[in-house]
Amino acid sequence: MKTHHVGIIMNGVTGRMGTNQHLIRSILAIRQQGGVKLSADENIMPDPILVGRNENKLKALADAHGVSKYTTDLDAVLKDKNYPVYFDAQVTQQRVPGVRKAIKAGKAIYTEKPTAEGLADALVLYKEAKAAGVKNGVVQDKLWLPGLLKLKYLIDTGYFGRILSVRGEFGYWVFTGHEQACQRPSWNYRKEDGGGIIIDMLCHWRYVIDNLFGNVTSVSCLGATHIPERIGEDGNPYKCTADDSAYATFTTDQDIICHFNSSWCVRVRRDELLTLQVDGTKGSAVAGLRNCLVQHDSFTPKPIWNPDIDSPIKFFDGWEEVPTNKIYDNAFKVQWELFLRHVVKDEPFRWGLLEGAKGVQLAEKGIESWQKRAWVDVEPLE
Repeated sequence: MKTHHVGIIMNGVTGRMGTNQHLIRSILAIRQQGGVKLSADENIMPDPILVGRNENKLKALADAHGVSKYTTDLDAVLKDKNYPVYFDAQVTQQRVPGVRKAIKAGKAIYTEKPTAEGLADALVLYKEAKAAGVKNGVVQDKLWLPGLLKLKYLIDTGYFGRILSVRGEFGYWVFTGHEQACQRPSWNYRKEDGGGIIIDMLCHWRYVIDNLFGNVTSVSCLGATHIPERIGEDGNPYKCTADDSAYATFTTDQDIICHFNSSWCVRVRRDELLTLQVDGTKGSAVAGLRNCLVQHDSFTPKPIWNPDIDSPIKFFDGWEEVPTNKIYDNAFKVQWELFLRHVVKDEPFRWGLLEGAKGVQLAEKGIESWQKRAWVDVEPLE
C-alpha cells in the first residue's frame, strides 16, 4: 500500500464547528476509515496538527481525541514542510491574516466561509493564492447534504420541467440567555465582532443557488435585529448590534426567482432546520437536510378557496419521498476528501477562493440592498 501522508495545519478548530465537523467528523473520521482510498493499493492519510491561541483548550481537545500534535506558534508550523495544507476555521475577523500568511508560506489553502468580512479582502486572498500558484478551496458543505443531492438528481433528470421558483426557509429559535442559555456564541450578534446572519448565511445561499439554479444576478434583502439584548458567556447582558434575521430575494440567469428567509428568531414548524421548496411546470419538491419529497403535476390536487369549511384536502399527504438509494457520508467529510485528492493527485476541485469571494460579494450586496431599500445587481466576478 502506497500512502500519501498529508500534514494539515488546523487553525481555529477549538470552536464548535471546527471541532465537530472538521476535526471529529472529517479528518479523524478519514483516519479511522484508513485514509482516502485512491485505489486498491494507494491512499491518502491526513496528519493534523491543531493550532490556536489557547494552549489549554488545544491540549484538552487533542487529549480528548487522540491527536498527538498541537501548538500556539502558527508562524513556526507554517515553516514546517511536513505540513503542506493550511485549514482555517477561525472567526471571520482573524481569517484573512492567517490565510495570507499561509499563502506566502506556499501552503495549499482550505478555509471555512465567509473568507473575509468584505469583498475587497476576499478578492485579495483569491488573487494572492492565484499568483502564488497554491491550490485552494472553500468549505461549501451544503452541496453534499443528502437532501440537496436528491434535489440535484431531480434537476438533472428533468423532473421539474421548467423551474419557476425556489423558497428557502432556514433557522430556529436561539435562546436569548435570559431564561435559557443561548446555544450560539455571543459574537454572532455583535457587528463589531464580525457577527450577523447576512454575512453568515448569504454566503451559503450563493453557492447553493449558483450550483443548482443558475448564477445570481440581483438581490433584494431586508435585514433585522429582532432581539436587542442577549446574555453573553460571562453571564452579563450585551447589546445586539448585528442582524439576526434576513429576508432576501434573488434572481438568476436562468430566470428563476429564489427567496430565502434566514432567522435565529423563528420557531420551527417544518420537517428540518433548512427546507427548500422548488416549483416547476411539471412538478415540485421540498428538500431538507436529508430527505426530499416530491409532488408531480399528475397528482397535484386542485384546491378551491373556501375559508368557511375545513379543507377537504390533506395537503401534507399528497407528497412522495425520494428513496435513499445510496449511503450518504458527512457533507464536510466528502468535500475534505475531494480537496485532499486535489492536493495529492491534482484532481479537479472547483470550489476555490473565487467561489468564496462570490459568497462574500452576495452578503455585501445584501447589506447594500438593505441600506438602500432597493434591488442591487450582482456583477460577475473573474
